[in-house]
Amino acid sequence: MKRFFLLLVFLLTACASKPSEPQTLTVMTHDSFAVSETVVKPFEQANNAKIIFLQSGDAGAALNKAILTKDAPLADVFFGVDNTFFSRATSANIFEAYQSPALANVPAVFFLDPTNQLTPVDYGDVCINYDKAYFKNKNLAVPKTLEDLIKPDYKNLLVVENPATSSPGLAFMLATRAHFGDGYLDYWRALKDNGVVVVDGWETAYYTNFSGSSGRGSQPMVVSYATSPAAEVFFSETAMKDAPTASIIGPDTCFRQIEFVGILKGTRQRTLAEKFIDFMLSQQFQEDMPLQMFVYPVNQNSKLPEVFVKYAQLAKEPAALASDVIAANRDAWIQEWIAVVLK
Repeated sequence: MKRFFLLLVFLLTACASKPSEPQTLTVMTHDSFAVSETVVKPFEQANNAKIIFLQSGDAGAALNKAILTKDAPLADVFFGVDNTFFSRATSANIFEAYQSPALANVPAVFFLDPTNQLTPVDYGDVCINYDKAYFKNKNLAVPKTLEDLIKPDYKNLLVVENPATSSPGLAFMLATRAHFGDGYLDYWRALKDNGVVVVDGWETAYYTNFSGSSGRGSQPMVVSYATSPAAEVFFSETAMKDAPTASIIGPDTCFRQIEFVGILKGTRQRTLAEKFIDFMLSQQFQEDMPLQMFVYPVNQNSKLPEVFVKYAQLAKEPAALASDVIAANRDAWIQEWIAVVLK
């Protein structure tokens, strides 16, 4: 009897000490999302969780997938809605409201959603980047305004992305719409007459057409990100004393993108989802983002890496359009743009 009792105690103790299976949290993202494993692992260990990142195309395609599958959600959390798709996301009724206590460290300028369906995570500017060497060698002044780009001096020197197929392309088109209002199509007609080159996506524009990255392209100006100069230095195989590129950051020449995260309706991991959003706003996560996705953290206590401080730029007066205005007009503006620029 005594041996049986001791065996029973041993078995009960063993069962009690056996760790429970980790909770799984699926986070749907766009394809550009990245985070260090050394950052995610401690969160998983602290919460007995397994985080699965479900990359689902560019920001627009990922949001479409989340909306189309709302009756049978593929994930618990969605990251990657930006202010160009903001109203579309909040009106689709796919998110549950959550107000993170970590928002206390986020400036009010990033709060676009009074219903707390979407929480700001990062931001950055889409601007025109230029090849420093080209302008120096040609003794040509760098354009300072959108209007400068239609001057004869800059004929055939700019490559942009199609706003129907590219996020930075859409952002730049929106900058022109914000600056010129109803006259933005006249501006694009002038750009077309001045030899603007249009390609489908950022990778083609930056790595094939732009002379500042590969050194082989024909255009010394490209629509890209204001963090691209920092990326050039960071990823260079040889040490650089200065970035070979820089951004044009005059008034209305850039468009600021803000990215958000939200809890998808239907999640069975509501508590863990809340913890993950809090985690995304923590300094640990926020300070990892700049060199993972080349965006700026919204947590005002986060420190930037040195390469960002030296070479990345932010516009003091970025172009701005209300998210509901973008949502109401985006598709029509794109179709108007296609009719003027591509036909």
